[in-house]
Amino acid sequence: MMWWILPAAAAVLAALLTGFLRRYALRAGLIDRPNARSSHSTPTPRGGGLAIVVTSLAGLTLLCLMHVLSLRVFAAVAGGGIAVATIGFIDDRYTLPARERLTVHLCAAAWCLAWMGGLPPMLIGERVIDLGWPGYVLGTLGIVWVLNLFNFMDGIDGIAASEAIFITCGAVVLGAVSEGTAASAAMIVGAACAGFLLWNWPPAKIFMGDVGSGYLGFVIGALAVAAARSSPLFMWIWLILGGTFFVDATVTLIVRSLRGERIHEAHRSHAYQWLARRRGSHLFVTASMLAINVFWLLPAAYLASRFAGFALWILLGAYLPLVILVVAAGAGRREEPAR
Repeated sequence: MMWWILPAAAAVLAALLTGFLRRYALRAGLIDRPNARSSHSTPTPRGGGLAIVVTSLAGLTLLCLMHVLSLRVFAAVAGGGIAVATIGFIDDRYTLPARERLTVHLCAAAWCLAWMGGLPPMLIGERVIDLGWPGYVLGTLGIVWVLNLFNFMDGIDGIAASEAIFITCGAVVLGAVSEGTAASAAMIVGAACAGFLLWNWPPAKIFMGDVGSGYLGFVIGALAVAAARSSPLFMWIWLILGGTFFVDATVTLIVRSLRGERIHEAHRSHAYQWLARRRGSHLFVTASMLAINVFWLLPAAYLASRFAGFALWILLGAYLPLVILVVAAGAGRREEPAR
């Protein structure tokens, strides 16, 4: 089928478009300059995530026109994705208040769930539980959290794009995609990230920016919901695959909240940021996270796909060592003031 060409084309287009955006950012002065909350030391162009947005949306549109992707899923992903990317693009340029960003995020998530028909039933052991209308609330908050945690975790070179590639491709390999989303949709998102990653791999030549990180988090959350509508098991598989991001971001949020800090303020206290400073290498941390994904989380997700009744327990078993690891690495630990 002709649509199999689209992921390869998406990777090439994203790479070319990222190069163009880098040249534009250099001319326009759209530079991310190091500050006290940065994890980098060299001024670097930002906003390259727009290439992922444009490329993946173009690919998803073609899939919808070719009747490979359902109109319902396309409207949910594209409509909400455009809103999230737009507010992220504006924030990259002008720095918007957190309340305005959150309002758009909530509306985008609610839009997505309205098109999807709410949060799919949850598989708990051998039972499938339909949450009804509370599922809309839980699903909206869940998508908003995934959206924002990708933003939080996009702090060192290559980490967010490589994580998105792993989640989308891992879901395809394990068959954890629904008929409505189709494997090709996830592959196009992953391929667009691969094209961008050629420019963002350590040492990065351009940063993703909120326009890309927020969009990726939203799309992954939306595709997970769409997949779970085909089989409740699929939600657990997507959650396992995203474990490194989910655990680091969530543990850091909890620790900072318990200490009374403003959780929306910029900081450098995620476990991956502590590790990057200690090792003095973004490449080491990004590669290590990929190794954990491939050699720990992918096998765990495979086990969940084979033993559906134990999927929740497998997720908890996969997360527990990650929780211990990020706590030991310093997730949420207060930074020492500069002297």
